[in-house]
Parts: sequence; structure tokens; C-alpha cells
Amino acid sequence: MNKFDILEPRTVSEAVEMLQRHGSAARPLAGGTDLMVAIKLKHLQPRYLINLKCVPDLDGISLHGGGLLIGALTRVADVATSDLVRRQYPMLASAAGELGSVQVRNVATVGGNLCNASPSADTVPALIALGAEARIVGPAGERFVQVESLFCGPGQTTLSQGEVLTHLRLPAPEPGSGGCYLKRGTRKSMDCAVVGVAAWLMSSQPGSVCGDVRIVLGAVAPTPLRAVQAEGSLQGQAMNETLWNQAGMLAASESRPIDDVRGTAAYRREMLRVLVPRAIEKAWSAALAGGWSGLPAGTLVKAK
Repeated sequence: MNKFDILEPRTVSEAVEMLQRHGSAARPLAGGTDLMVAIKLKHLQPRYLINLKCVPDLDGISLHGGGLLIGALTRVADVATSDLVRRQYPMLASAAGELGSVQVRNVATVGGNLCNASPSADTVPALIALGAEARIVGPAGERFVQVESLFCGPGQTTLSQGEVLTHLRLPAPEPGSGGCYLKRGTRKSMDCAVVGVAAWLMSSQPGSVCGDVRIVLGAVAPTPLRAVQAEGSLQGQAMNETLWNQAGMLAASESRPIDDVRGTAAYRREMLRVLVPRAIEKAWSAALAGGWSGLPAGTLVKAK
């Protein structure tokens, strides 16, 4: 492992200044579960690590304007087990509970999981489906972007030099809405997703008609992917199994998977044809049951 210095800013402004001053020689340190592995394997060789854990008020989960505010340094384990998240955003709690092992979740942060920009990140499809927004602070001040706009390639985000992700904001849960996250891995636990699917739907009047819908695919493109054609095939339609299967076919055609050690592109497309209809069905059941209470808080539906 190469040698590096650890710098400890006490404010976000100090962290921004350090990152800007040291440029590409510096990396922000949150949980470090991915960063330290990359350094050990010499995939990254930074000269400085900017330890964000010394900056106060960058962790925690709280109500905000009817929605939720999550600090970027909040541990993934806290997101998975939070009563507030499990009650109002069970899809996010379920996705967080799928990340790595208990040991990893107790160190990894939700902001780090986003900024690592892995196409297979477990929390990201759920956050995008829920309409989450990222607060980013940098040399030019603060800005807010939708989480789905945060990624530009594997391991690459739209953050500029010196910018820091500080918080995530989730809008208030809509009555008559429901969500579901499904993951397919090569093992039952502690594995990256071969395919991940998050579906969020809202029922409209009459109750059998689908209103707004978001379907987000993970590990099947260079970045997390909104399946817009699949979404369009459901919006305004009376829901039925035929439509769900059609949406699965459309999502598979929209995907851009690759062959790798975890699975082939063909396998990933076939899994989308299976998982997307399942996720839609579960999310729709939750929406019809009154929204977020449709699936018991924290329920995780595993792909078999």
C-alpha cells in the first residue's frame, strides 16, 4: 500500500478547500470500504485522504419538509434499521440491508455508496426511484441535483473538483404509492448485484390505473438506468400481468449489460424479463394497500 497523509477538516468549507488545493492527489474518505481496497490493490494511489468523518452534522436521519434528510456520512446499517426509513421508505431500507455484510454496512456510508459510482450499488436504484436529491457543496457554493443525474460512468460522478456530497433529501411519500427493490446475485448474501431492479408506482383514480411510475435498473448499464420505455408502457394503464411482462421485455431491451465474471449480458437481460414484472407486481400491491404500508416495513423481496 502506498503512503498517504490523512487531513482532518473540521467544516465542509475546509474539506472543500483541501480537495480543491490538492486536486487529483486527494480523495475524500467517508466509510472507506471501497476506497481502502482500491488503495491496497493500487488501483488508486492518492497522496492525501480528506477525512470527512471529522466534519460534524454530515450524518443522521431526520424529517425534513414532510420528507427525509439523510447525511452523506450516515452508515448504511443505520439506513437499513432506522424505524423512520423502514416505516416510510421500506424500499430504501431493504436495499440498504442488501449491501455487503453486516460488518461492511456498519462502516460503509450512504454517500460513499453513491460517490463510488458502481453500476451495481444497492442503494442507488431505490434512491432514484424515490426521487432523491443530492446536496453538493463546492468552491462555487451549494447546488442540488437529482440522484439520477449524479453518474456519468463506472466510478465516475458529475461532482467537480473540490465538491462534496453532504446530504440526501427524499420527498414526502405520496399516498397511494408503493415501491419494491429486487436483487439477483451469484450468492444469497454479501455479493454485488448481477441485476438490481427498483420499481415505484402510484395508483390513480380509479385504483386499477397506474399514475406516476419509476423503474430503475442496476448493474445492466455503465450507470444506473431509468427504464423510460417500460415506465411509459404502464403509465395511465389499467394494471394487469400482461402489461407487467411487457414492461419487463421493454426494460431488457433498454438495458446495456456486459459480460463479466458475475454473469453474461444475455443472462442479465433474461433476469430483467423476470425481475421487472415481479418488482412491479410487489410495488403495485403496496400502492393499492395504501402506499408504504403495503409491504411490512423493511420487507425485502429476494429474487429466487
